[in-house]
Amino acid sequence: MSIARPDSTSEKARLVVVISGRGRNLQAIIQAIEAGELAAEIALVISNRADAPGMQIARLAGLNCVCIEPRGFNHREDFDRALAARIAAARPDWVVLAGFMRILSQAFVERFEAKLINIHPSLLPLYKGLNTHERALSNGDARHGASVHFVTPDLDDGPLIRQGSIAIESDDTPDTLADRVMVEVEQRLYPAALAELVAGRVYFKDGVVWRDHGLQDRCPHDEYDRLALS
Repeated sequence: MSIARPDSTSEKARLVVVISGRGRNLQAIIQAIEAGELAAEIALVISNRADAPGMQIARLAGLNCVCIEPRGFNHREDFDRALAARIAAARPDWVVLAGFMRILSQAFVERFEAKLINIHPSLLPLYKGLNTHERALSNGDARHGASVHFVTPDLDDGPLIRQGSIAIESDDTPDTLADRVMVEVEQRLYPAALAELVAGRVYFKDGVVWRDHGLQDRCPHDEYDRLALS
């Protein structure tokens, strides 16, 4: 399927951000918008959990919020249809999964093809799924990080947009590594990748990623700890 390149001439891109938890990446996106680093507006924040702390972040920022909980539906497909309908009503240019802890159906993913974005806490294709920090430590990896990618029906398997990493320290635990990856990588990486998308520098078409008017043959990778030293 051929997907039209998003219109990069509009003043601000409309984002719908979908969360399940603390909302730290949501906070980073809000801050990037306020700092003028991301030419976008958050049209809606959706959570599948009424008690998600990220909803308070959204409310304090004056954003439109809605909670759609799966327990209100008999079937997964019914929840996905309700979620998709609410997202579509907000007319998003980009649907941004920011710590959304549910696997989405193929029909949902295909409805938002080429504008559904996720951040995953590993250097994909390594460590798809859960427990990524434990797995990186168990395997003795020297570096660990996160990946921003287009979402496809296969879990954590969509084409990469941008990656970032830091060195694993000798005293890291899964908890400390998770916190460091969030603060030092994810909260910098996600706004940067979104800025490229809304500017039209990067887009997904005909099953491949395009960057700066050509095929992206290599995913950019920022080593944030080394950048800080340069």
